[in-house]
Amino acid sequence: MAPTTASTGETAPWQLADLDGRATLVAGGGVYDLERHSGGNLPADVMAALARFDELGAVAAGLDPAAPDAPLDLTRLGPPVPRPAKVFGIGLNYRSHAIETGMAIPETPLVFTKFPSCLVGPTADVVLSGDKVDWEVELVAVIGRGGRDIAAADAWSHVAGLTVGQDISDRVVQMAVKPPQFSMGKSFDSYGPIGPTVVSVDSFADPDDLAISCTVGGDPVQASRTGDLIFGIPALVEYLSAICTLESGDIIFTGTPAGVGMGMGRFLVDGELIESTVEGIGTMANRCRKP
Repeated sequence: MAPTTASTGETAPWQLADLDGRATLVAGGGVYDLERHSGGNLPADVMAALARFDELGAVAAGLDPAAPDAPLDLTRLGPPVPRPAKVFGIGLNYRSHAIETGMAIPETPLVFTKFPSCLVGPTADVVLSGDKVDWEVELVAVIGRGGRDIAAADAWSHVAGLTVGQDISDRVVQMAVKPPQFSMGKSFDSYGPIGPTVVSVDSFADPDDLAISCTVGGDPVQASRTGDLIFGIPALVEYLSAICTLESGDIIFTGTPAGVGMGMGRFLVDGELIESTVEGIGTMANRCRKP
């Protein structure tokens, strides 16, 4: 099969995955190796491909929907941003979640970090660290074009795409000190599922307002819209880039709506399946297991 390249100048929305460690475009239920289908012009490394996100649309436009390399198999996908330099988390970024936790609504973004070693793919197991581990479905923004002091009005041009995330949280570790310390309880290995793919911003009619939901063990627990974020993605990019230079591949977990386990006294147990969905991106399915 000959590689597909776009020579007409046309572009198309794209989805980028990490398939067995290689940058791969996903379209129509099939997968297309990026390096091969770009005629060697784009890299096989996923992080390097994200840095050239504005070239992916041309390759996507030239794909033959009848001739994928293989059908999409979600179990072969790793985290679509495998090695970010920085992973930001935003706490209490939906009013409904702040209210259910009994915490004040922030006047500026409440930022913490998740260590990149916590990231896993869209079907990876979540290895429970204790008996009070919680779920938090989130929209995740992926930086494509870095910079410092990025204005909110320019922020979307710096975003390569969006993906789904789960900010898994060990509440005992998080609440062990006062004030609570977010980063460690949210950075256990496997506590950052993301995926299935990074979806280009031009794939969405309105990237500022997407349905977001989560089920645990088949029970619906979270349902909202990202339009309810207190600080949307443009505001977060502006705030973060005023403090530190954003780099290609940095990711931002933008916050979770109401419906987390801590608010209802329910936590994840061995064998439960967490299903996390964002409109226009897809669904992750992560099984919980004991060490």
